[in-house]
This record gives sequence, structure tokens and C-alpha cells, in this order.
Amino acid sequence: MTTPHTDTSVHARGLIKTYGEVVALNGLDLDVAGGTVLGLLGPNGAGKTTAVSILTTLVTPDSGSATVAGVDVLANPKEVRRRIGLSGQYAAVDENLTATENLEMIARLYGMTWREARARTKVILDQFRLADAAHRPLKTFSGGMRRRIDLAGALIADPPVLFLDEPTTGLDPRSRGDLWDIIRERVQLGTTVLLTTQYLEEADQLADEIVVIDHGQAIARGTADELKRRVGGEHLDVRIRDIARVPEAEKILGTVAHGALRVHAEEGEISAPVPHGVEALSSVLRSLESSGIDIVDIGLRRPTLDDVFMELTGHEATVEEEKK
Repeated sequence: MTTPHTDTSVHARGLIKTYGEVVALNGLDLDVAGGTVLGLLGPNGAGKTTAVSILTTLVTPDSGSATVAGVDVLANPKEVRRRIGLSGQYAAVDENLTATENLEMIARLYGMTWREARARTKVILDQFRLADAAHRPLKTFSGGMRRRIDLAGALIADPPVLFLDEPTTGLDPRSRGDLWDIIRERVQLGTTVLLTTQYLEEADQLADEIVVIDHGQAIARGTADELKRRVGGEHLDVRIRDIARVPEAEKILGTVAHGALRVHAEEGEISAPVPHGVEALSSVLRSLESSGIDIVDIGLRRPTLDDVFMELTGHEATVEEEKK
């Protein structure tokens, strides 16, 4: 069983990586305490996948330093690989092999004997509730089941540190929730997790601390609640019936907003950060009604991580493949 580390399980300072003229990382610093989850957030191309690739020894940085589970990533990459598990954006499994065959192969690559590999595979298939499908080829599995097998492979050697790069991309909400439960169980057993995601709810649900990166640098860090408090105030959300009148509604909300508006014109939806919620709601309601703009819904809410993301990066979170 994995036991928590008392020191910092992941430590990186000044990571820089360029690809030609493209700067993927520009002096990134990261710390993940043992037995916790760090959520790494950022828009497409912010450098999240590059950071994970360096920390898992797949890519060498141009400069900077990093240790994982107390081992220097650059000086001893082989030992780092013995202490980590990695689940990437796409399931790294062979669809022509069965679940058992895939996991036994991964266990052997970790250096287990055949006897150890078979025993460990049986245990982890039970843990992931996949024993009934153990002898089916993966090409017959659903997307959610394939992701579970991929995560099982990352955990088969019971590593103290686990890297998850967009682990639930493309999954339906139920499958995503199932994977969240598995990740929580591993953390309770002491596993340290670095998670990259563009599902803001995922970071809110799983991460003990969140680091927001943009253009290869950390621009904010803290718990989900701490980051939400940085945005402050409340948000006024309005949905109007006639989407052709969204520009008029934008101007009205702009008179009470104290930050950038989020507009989904095709849905007739506008959200504005406001310092004085009730006063702003009353003012906007009067202005929309006097302008003859039909309101479908209007209300106040507390800030979410989506609002934090927009405020810090100037982008809305999108669930697409990161380009670097």
C-alpha cells in the first residue's frame, strides 16, 4: 500500500522549454505536497502537457530543475519512471489485447515477474470493477471502460506519484464521476496526484490546490475557494429571448460590471461580475424592461472557477486537445 510522503513529492523550479520560436514553458515553478492533488489549469497551449512531459521524463527542459518523489528528473530519469504512473489524454492501451493481457504487459514492463504481474492484475481489475470484463478485448470496451483500464495501468505498480493529463476528456458525466471516485480512493491511500484538466468542475472536485498557468508561467495558485475570493463580488447572469438584441443587453450589463463580460450570443446569455449584486440586478432589470428586451432568466450567483479562469487568462475554458 502506498504511504504518504512527508516531503514535497513534486518540486520544479524555472522550467523552460521552447520549440523553435514557440515558448511552451517560461520559468514554471511547481510544488505538490505528498498525498495531495494539484490541479494544473490553463487555456489551450498554456504548457500543461509540456510540464507533465518534463516531470515524467518524456521531454528534457532547456533549463530548470525538477525532482519527483525525491529523485532528480534529469540526473536519474530511470528511477523517476519506477516511482510514477502516467495516464495521458488518450488511453495508451492495445485494443486487440484483453484487459488482463494489457495490464500484465504493463506490469512486466515495470519489472514484475510473471507471477507478480498476474497477481497484481487480478487485484487491480477487482479494484477498478472490471473483473467481469477481464478476458474481453479492449476494442469491445466503452470509452469510459478504456479510460479505467488506462488508469489501472498507470497504477499497477502502486506508484507514489501519479500524473493525469486530461484524464476524463471525451467521457460522459457518469464515466467522469466514476474516474473521480477512483482518483479519490487512491489519494486516500497516500498517492500524490498532479492533474491537468480543462474541466473546471473537475479541479473544484478533486484538487487540494490549483495552479493556473498561461503562456508557460504560473499566474495564480491557491485552493479553489481562495481563487474564487480573488474574483470577489457576485456574478449577474441574464438570458434574453431575442438573441438579435444581445448587443443591447451587453451595453446595459456593461454599465454595472466591474470586469469582463462573458457572452454566449447564440444562447442569449450574458454574465457580468458585479460588486453590489442586488443593486446591480435591480438596475439591469429596470433597464432591460424599459428597453423592451424580454428576459427568460436573471439571477445572482457566487463566482465559480470558470469565472476565475476568465478573469486570470482572458479566455474561457474549452475542452479541446492542448497543442503544447
